[in-house]
Amino acid sequence: MLVRLETEMGSANRPAGTLLRTKLINKARGRVQSNLPLTHEYLEEVSGIAARLDRKSIDEAIAILYGAWKNDNQVFAIGNGGSASTATHFACDLNKWVSDAAERKFRAFSLVDNIPLVSALTNDNGWSDVYYEQLRNFLRKGDVLVAISVHGGSGSDKAGPWSQNLLKAVKYAKDSGGKVIGLSGFDGGVLKTASDACVVVPANSTPQVEGMHLVLTHLMSEQLREMISAQAKRPGETTY
Repeated sequence: MLVRLETEMGSANRPAGTLLRTKLINKARGRVQSNLPLTHEYLEEVSGIAARLDRKSIDEAIAILYGAWKNDNQVFAIGNGGSASTATHFACDLNKWVSDAAERKFRAFSLVDNIPLVSALTNDNGWSDVYYEQLRNFLRKGDVLVAISVHGGSGSDKAGPWSQNLLKAVKYAKDSGGKVIGLSGFDGGVLKTASDACVVVPANSTPQVEGMHLVLTHLMSEQLREMISAQAKRPGETTY
């Protein structure tokens, strides 16, 4: 129930600050109540999107990452905008959470984190080469590239087509004997067909796609941690 602002008899005796505070509280409570349907709708969308995810592509991505750990290959993660933060987060989880108690740990790197290097490459070579140039230095045959993009390279804005730097890096990784995992949304874009395994979030909403990408990286991290732990429990294994 909303707080009563004033009574006919007592309003004149209330300090002005008290009346203003009461009005603000009432206004805020009204906003909270009016936002509840939007909150319900958003969370229902999240539930529906999760239910429609392709489990097979998730398992394929996990298998590629597990193979990288088993064969001591490197994992590189890339993305632009919000997807850049997901790339950093995923590399962190692979190195820490998944590898926490492992004798041989993941070797995972986010190529968005070295700001001086990223800015130097952008300034001298152009934004389209920022990941490609780093992979030329670091990538070896069998390494894995995780490319994260909401639209998967489809669409454009004021600067031109989206995520062309990711697609150039993906092509280089494939041509150099690496494997590619894609995380995308909308219709999957070019990344859907260019990857060895691509999980496409079935949503046409950037916030929903970006949010589900974090869910997916956490899911994969949890699965990988369990798989590596199970491997260590086999007789004669000393890898964990």
